[in-house]
Amino acid sequence: MSDNIEINNDVIIHVEDLKKHYNNGAVKALDGVSLDINKGDVVAIIGPSGSGKSTFLRSLNLLEEPSEGRIFFNGVDITDSKVNINIHRQKMGMVFQQFNLFPHMTVLKNMTLAPMKLLKLPKADAEATALQYLERVGLGDRADAYPAQLSGGQKQRVAIMRALCMQPEVMLFDEPTSALDPEMVGEVLDVMKELAEGGMTMAVVTHEMGFAREVANRVVFMESGVIVEEGSPEEIFGNPSSDRLKSFLAKVL
Repeated sequence: MSDNIEINNDVIIHVEDLKKHYNNGAVKALDGVSLDINKGDVVAIIGPSGSGKSTFLRSLNLLEEPSEGRIFFNGVDITDSKVNINIHRQKMGMVFQQFNLFPHMTVLKNMTLAPMKLLKLPKADAEATALQYLERVGLGDRADAYPAQLSGGQKQRVAIMRALCMQPEVMLFDEPTSALDPEMVGEVLDVMKELAEGGMTMAVVTHEMGFAREVANRVVFMESGVIVEEGSPEEIFGNPSSDRLKSFLAKVL
């Protein structure tokens, strides 16, 4: 079987029949998910807890190893064991619920470590880029602070900018606001909105229906490890067709 696949030039991630089973198939976290993510798409992935949303997102850069199925990133089958996944991971920024900043490093060091090590950027260039990104999110004066000295919203803004320092082609967000106090959610969503408006390709697992409705151009509703419905925000929120989606929206809106 060929390592690569000819797909539409606009498709950056192509997922084919993805499955993730635990306990010898007794638990089906993902049970046959197929999806294309195009360049410039902002895909919001919604659904109840335990529906497979985060497992799906984390499979896109193989943080979760699928049991079956294939994932193509820029035409390369990254589920092929011969492929060096680390090279492809560098092009996919990942932002988690819990920030994952190194506590013993300053904000600036957190942001410059990977670009210097992996992209071989000179220290001066890496720092200049990092400072530019910090200014962009109103944290230019926090470069020498340590994560413990930041609020949750500030940590998450740093985590997003840290991912951007790697010049990714895609940004993956795994419930980036769910660990934040309510008053900090807006400042993080504003950064994500600005990224979307700048044309960044994004896949976002989120409970923030306002964000999904206003910022995403596509919304995917998952339940029980499958995609139940997919469409534009207008279709998903304005005209849901499945009873499962209707009942979910009735609870969260």
